[in-house]
Amino acid sequence: MSSKPKGKGKESEAPAETGPRTPPRLRDRFKSEVSGKIGEQFGLKNPMSRPRLDKIVVNVNMGRHLDGNKIPPLVKDTVLATLAKITGQKPIVLKAKKSVSNFKVREGAETAAMVTIRRERMWHFLDRLINLAIPRIKDFRGLPTEAFDKNGNYAIGLAEQGVFPEIDMAAVNFIHGMNVNICFRNSNPERSRFALEQLGMPFRRPSESPAKKN
Repeated sequence: MSSKPKGKGKESEAPAETGPRTPPRLRDRFKSEVSGKIGEQFGLKNPMSRPRLDKIVVNVNMGRHLDGNKIPPLVKDTVLATLAKITGQKPIVLKAKKSVSNFKVREGAETAAMVTIRRERMWHFLDRLINLAIPRIKDFRGLPTEAFDKNGNYAIGLAEQGVFPEIDMAAVNFIHGMNVNICFRNSNPERSRFALEQLGMPFRRPSESPAKKN
């Protein structure tokens, strides 16, 4: 009789999809085209010294919906279902490590849900984010270019889960946003931005400088 391995605090992946697996096209494009362009642009001849995508972290803050020390089932169930559907992995629920009286948060209260995506799932998610989800943002005028940290990681805030075509908003009874953090290795803001632009990330164009006065 076989026994299932016990989890160790990490996300457990959703059951594998049936049918042939499609290789991530953005991963193949990064290896065959983008990595070389990064090397030329920044003088990085050694491929191992070039930036590479490490993981994508998707999280939803549920703390503002706390009722006492618990998240209402409607909120929690909807958030967990959304994250599982758009990432293909089972999310984990994070608990507050300490009490914060100003936000009425007690230590041990469930405050957020999170999924960390790596390898092929990461590349498939990034492809859907760039080519399907972001173009569905209302009044979209490009992503800000100031949201990189010193290590080149990029953060995107989405106002509602409906930008992902997998979500049927007609069947949703709770609307929530989420944060998407794209994490790199061996990078900085300039290199990460260049890499994401080459992959199709639609950044906001710099505003035209005002005409000089005579």
